[in-house]
Amino acid sequence: MSRALQQADALFDLGRHEQAAALAAQHLADNPDDATALVLLARCRHRLGDEQQALTPLEHALRVAPESVSAWLMHTHVLLALKQYKQAEGSARRAVELAPQHWASHYTLGIVLDRGARRKRKRAAYESARTAVALAPEESDAYVLLGLTAHNTGNHRVAQQAYETALRLNPDSSAAHNNLALLHLRRRWLRPGSWTRAAEGFVRSAALDLNAPQARYNLENMAWGTLMGSRWVALAGTVAVSLGSAHLRAGAAGTDALVTYLVCAAVLVGSWGGWLLWQTRRVPPHLRRPLLLVSRGCRPVLGMAFPIALLIVHSALALVLWRSAVFAALAIPLFFFVIVTSVAGRAALQQRAPKP
Repeated sequence: MSRALQQADALFDLGRHEQAAALAAQHLADNPDDATALVLLARCRHRLGDEQQALTPLEHALRVAPESVSAWLMHTHVLLALKQYKQAEGSARRAVELAPQHWASHYTLGIVLDRGARRKRKRAAYESARTAVALAPEESDAYVLLGLTAHNTGNHRVAQQAYETALRLNPDSSAAHNNLALLHLRRRWLRPGSWTRAAEGFVRSAALDLNAPQARYNLENMAWGTLMGSRWVALAGTVAVSLGSAHLRAGAAGTDALVTYLVCAAVLVGSWGGWLLWQTRRVPPHLRRPLLLVSRGCRPVLGMAFPIALLIVHSALALVLWRSAVFAALAIPLFFFVIVTSVAGRAALQQRAPKP
């Protein structure tokens, strides 16, 4: 391997992909048929997001070295990025044929098969992941894939064990933290503390890999879910205050009026106080700032917060302006505004989901 190619390889490992690509291209100017350099150049282009430019040196590498396993594996990943799934599967199977004892071949085939919608392919992906783990029990990425494919086939116990093993092998695995957090989130109604563990996992995942949007999107979903829960608290307070105001306007006086007023205030303060207490226990201090920062950067979450805030303000003012029938009537359009905003916000949030 030439000095330029060694430097390019080192730069790639440091994440300096543009410089690595320049050195690989420099080496290829004198050695145009060097398959190793061609694959390295393709890896650089792939990391830089230029898949079409990555495909050209790979096709050249496969012409000059048709039995290069690394070229076939990289070819698979580039085709996946281009959403050419059938061709990607063909390349992955070719890598398995050439290197049946190489864990990365089965790992890559498992990734391709897991993209399919049919359950049969999901099961085949799981078997490929199991083979990868058997061939390389020290590779955390193999366990991450095993967990993902087990989750997709409904075997959540195996998925959790796989993610936990991946984290023992590599505590800085962003994907393992994120996927294990998804399992915790799924169990949030069944196991106390699961919601908090899920949030901690997403925060950890996002901190480990700033370029991976999945964990951030999952945190946005959690912030959205929290707001959707507060929606019912706001509506309950609005209904209670509206009914109390109607009773006062109907002629309640003296003790009856005072009791009605106090009951409305108690419902409003008690419901929000209970909800805030629950959230304080649910979201420990070290998670509040990340969730707040994520919420501030997510338009669907901010959009949902606005009508809920209007309901809170309306309920509070309704206790003071109970004589105004016009003001009380605003509760109905506000209720529908919240419903419409929640539907529109959910659609907008789904559009923010990272592409696989």
